[in-house]
Amino acid sequence: MTLFLISGEPSGDRLGAALMAGLKALVPGVIFAGIGGPAMQAEGLESLFPMEELSVMGLAEVLPKYFHLKRRIVQAAEAAMAANPAALITIDSPDFCLRAAALVRAARPEIATIHYVAPSVWAWRPGRAAKMARVIDHVLALLPFEPPYMTDAGMSCDFVGHPVVSEPVATAAQAAAFRQAQGIAADAPLVVALPGSRRSEIGRLLTPFGGALRLLATRHAGLRVVLPTPRHLAEEVAAATQDWPGRPVILTAPDVDTRTAAFAAADAALAASGTVSLELAAQACPMVIAYDMAPVTLWLMRRMVRVDTVTLVNLVSETRSVPEFIGRDCTPEKIAPALSGLLDQGPGAQGEAMAVTMDRLGRGGEAPGVRAARSVLAALARAGKTGSIAAD
Repeated sequence: MTLFLISGEPSGDRLGAALMAGLKALVPGVIFAGIGGPAMQAEGLESLFPMEELSVMGLAEVLPKYFHLKRRIVQAAEAAMAANPAALITIDSPDFCLRAAALVRAARPEIATIHYVAPSVWAWRPGRAAKMARVIDHVLALLPFEPPYMTDAGMSCDFVGHPVVSEPVATAAQAAAFRQAQGIAADAPLVVALPGSRRSEIGRLLTPFGGALRLLATRHAGLRVVLPTPRHLAEEVAAATQDWPGRPVILTAPDVDTRTAAFAAADAALAASGTVSLELAAQACPMVIAYDMAPVTLWLMRRMVRVDTVTLVNLVSETRSVPEFIGRDCTPEKIAPALSGLLDQGPGAQGEAMAVTMDRLGRGGEAPGVRAARSVLAALARAGKTGSIAAD
């Protein structure tokens, strides 16, 4: 059986890698083609072109690269059809992935289409589900409340659990060892800064993050900072943060164990909005969420948003325990006091909210990558693709 996968950003790369591992366990000999990053490549994918070309978010950020991305969409769709897969599996990055799926559906409707990560129609643009149903047969959902939105639009959908629950939880010994390895005193206040994985968002957030940490350093003597960053942006991030307080430790593309140990070792985190809030919750690291974007993108988002929080821990736990500072509120003067409160008082209500979140996302159950693989195979069986599975 051949499957063509498309991922456009690091979080999708991790999802795709776990799915590939699950499929290999259930269907020995499965063949993969498509576009992915280092995690998917480690599972056997030879990427059609570098995944990083697709890691662009926001209207103002996409426009300068529009024609290049359009060519890549066509190239991805043509490669998918040439591979003659049992299914095209697109992973997150809907602006790119669903356009490629539309081209495949129009030319080769017999190829099953599966999308991993349900669109957040509960948050904004509810019409996206119906639009997606024109080109997608089946959806793999990360959040437990999402399947009804997808089935109402005409697609089948399974909640497969969030991959964050499969990541190792660092022990106290591992957290202490991380501090020691990085030259961070055991009693030093430690903040992990996470301004995102895309060049556009990192460029926009480093200034307010740095300003907030400067204010924080005046209130918390001996403050230290750890900043994980993608390998291809490491030099830029190091140059931009060389005057930050706390002698920032730049972790270039840290492995899972190092990343989780850093989160567990930190007293608090300052993070961009996104999946990282769940990664922090898995390590019980209290957090402040801050995010900004191009003015036109922010204006459009504010007009369309349907929820009063963008933080996944708040949404899954049905609390508002994690403070967030979005758009005009993403300023050092507002961020620093919230961080200072975490350093002074600990996680408080966030602790319970983080534990509830992990339980609701599937902690303690079958690995999400295996659940996703089972869901893919069940969808193919319903589509009459069991013959191709057996033949291959």
